[in-house]
Amino acid sequence: MIRSIFISSAEPYSGKSLVTIGVFEAILRRTPKVAFFKPVIRNPRKKGDQDKNIELIRSRYALPQAYEESFAFYRTEAHDLLGKGKHDDFIDRVLSKYKALEEKNDFVICEGSDYIGEGSFFEFDINALIAKNLGLPTLIIGQGNGRAIEEIFNPVQMAIEAFQEQDTKIIGVIINRVKPGRAKEIKQAMRQLPDDIGFLSVIPANDILSSPTLREVAEQLDAEILFGEQHLDNLATGFQSVAMMLNNYLKVMKEGSVAITPADRIDIVMGALMANHSKNLPHISGMILTGGSKPAKTVMKVLAGLPDIFPVLAVDTYTFQTSVNAGNVVSTITSGSERKINLALALFEKHIDLEAFSKEVQVDQPVVMTPKMFLYNLQKIAARSRKRIVLPEGSDDRILKAVEILQKKDIVDMVVLGNPEEIKTRSGTLGLAIDFKKTPIVNPLTSKKLKPYAQTLYELRQAKGMSLEMATDLMHDVSYFGTMMVYKGEADGMVSGAAHTTQHTIRPALQFIKTKPGFKVVSSVFFMCLDDRVVAYGDCAVNPNPSAAELAEIAIASAHTSEQFGIPARVAMLSYSSGDSGKGEEVEKVRQATQLVKKLKPAIKIEGPIQYDAAVDRAVGRKKLPGSEVAGQASVLIFPDLNTGNNTYKAVQRETGALAIGPVLQGLNKPVNDLSRGCLVEDIVNTIVITAIQAQNNKAG
Repeated sequence: MIRSIFISSAEPYSGKSLVTIGVFEAILRRTPKVAFFKPVIRNPRKKGDQDKNIELIRSRYALPQAYEESFAFYRTEAHDLLGKGKHDDFIDRVLSKYKALEEKNDFVICEGSDYIGEGSFFEFDINALIAKNLGLPTLIIGQGNGRAIEEIFNPVQMAIEAFQEQDTKIIGVIINRVKPGRAKEIKQAMRQLPDDIGFLSVIPANDILSSPTLREVAEQLDAEILFGEQHLDNLATGFQSVAMMLNNYLKVMKEGSVAITPADRIDIVMGALMANHSKNLPHISGMILTGGSKPAKTVMKVLAGLPDIFPVLAVDTYTFQTSVNAGNVVSTITSGSERKINLALALFEKHIDLEAFSKEVQVDQPVVMTPKMFLYNLQKIAARSRKRIVLPEGSDDRILKAVEILQKKDIVDMVVLGNPEEIKTRSGTLGLAIDFKKTPIVNPLTSKKLKPYAQTLYELRQAKGMSLEMATDLMHDVSYFGTMMVYKGEADGMVSGAAHTTQHTIRPALQFIKTKPGFKVVSSVFFMCLDDRVVAYGDCAVNPNPSAAELAEIAIASAHTSEQFGIPARVAMLSYSSGDSGKGEEVEKVRQATQLVKKLKPAIKIEGPIQYDAAVDRAVGRKKLPGSEVAGQASVLIFPDLNTGNNTYKAVQRETGALAIGPVLQGLNKPVNDLSRGCLVEDIVNTIVITAIQAQNNKAG
């Protein structure tokens, strides 16, 4: 069994970060305890600087290892030691650091050095020496970057030879950053590589990943941030030196570019700001003011009072030198670059032969489902039968970012509601690469469907006193319009709630989508992604104090939902006592609900009443309820009331760092899911995928 791999670039700027996080995700699907080790890192530019990739991996995956545990040497230390011929001392320290991580983890991913700066030509040999002495199979990364075939493959061949001379197994070669039109040509050329190499893959270049953020521009140019700090994640897709008159600049202004202009060119500053609020012109990502000065105080006062201003940076260098320096700014994937991280993972998933990778990197299959495996499985399930999900809150930045991510993953179809011009303008301002032909925008206020939708709502609700005029007014609301799309079959499900209350999202569904046959209540589950397993908590969001019959219905629905998402259902009906030990109204309610489930659905494995510790801890479960099929290994935990459930899920989430996906609504004829108004982009992506899977399994007409 392989317990570690070594990832090595063949040359600088190969996009190693993309591959590293892709490999990390792939390994985490098999085992929950993975460490990251980079034997040699660059010296910090200033006190407190940390290696970007170590910071990225430790932060994203909340690794328990300290920063100092994650590397062995700074580059100058390594070169000094090796230059004195102390190879054994060098290897001993690397081996000691590596083994310390290996002892505490199931798998260690090692990353080679960066080949940047003075002395980098020694690093082929250093990386090969490390891989040999640690006994690590190696993955080699080259880069395309628009060059001739020979220029692409010469560094790769040199890397292969260096590692093979050290008797290191090469499990694969990835050529990264290839122009999309050349992918076939590069794959063909890769066949000339030695036969004993494992898998071969090509990853196309991507403009977003190669574009630095304004934060990176500011850091690498040592710029002062005057305005727009909240938008430093804007991408700089190019730089334009602006010495012309405003009228001429507006003619050549490019979407996503950064303008470089002297600080006294207030006409350029003001003109660009006005252009960014116009639907008729491109939107720039930011501006760099040169010459070591700032705009006059009155101008600064005007700028300070403007809402939603793009980043304005100031540097000491003059325009020409600033333009040269800007051209040397390097784009990286950092821990704060959530958009780039998601895009990198999508590219890795799409273009790497994961089956071939798995054959080369054999690790034990987990006996439990890791959170990463759960999320990966969700995407695979969603891709089997694409569904169309309507997103009523198209003007919310988080929704638009989620749309971009899911378009890259290519597993679900979407439609957003709102004003098309406003949404496209906002998408452009955010620098998002959304194809609105694939994800159309529907404006309820101007849609031809408005009147027929209102007529349908009127017919469905006239017995409840609704008039056609009332129905028409309601249909102007995005939640009602989106829900009607689902009712009519023009969308398979709906996700809302990022900017609306739970009631606003659910009310239309309760009024005319209604509950499935055999169900009287709509309930919910949260999927709690713990370190070593995924469990379902129900109901933590909808029903305040369910009766025994309602609790039984919630348990049945939750068991079905968990099975639907690949979690074998073992249901624990929670209470403050286990088995027959407790008395009282609340315990009796749980006991009655448990018996009702056994009567209605005898195939469901269920235990109750049972305490939380007896439900999830095998030792406690065996002691309190010996012989139970559920005690100690429950995967679906049903709380007796909303107060208990909501507080428990939030406590577990906060104290353990568990990812809570939900609430996932259940019991409706067609899937409608609610988001928290504080939701993250990741939450939206997961909820859309879950809704698509629910739509696949929906049997209601």
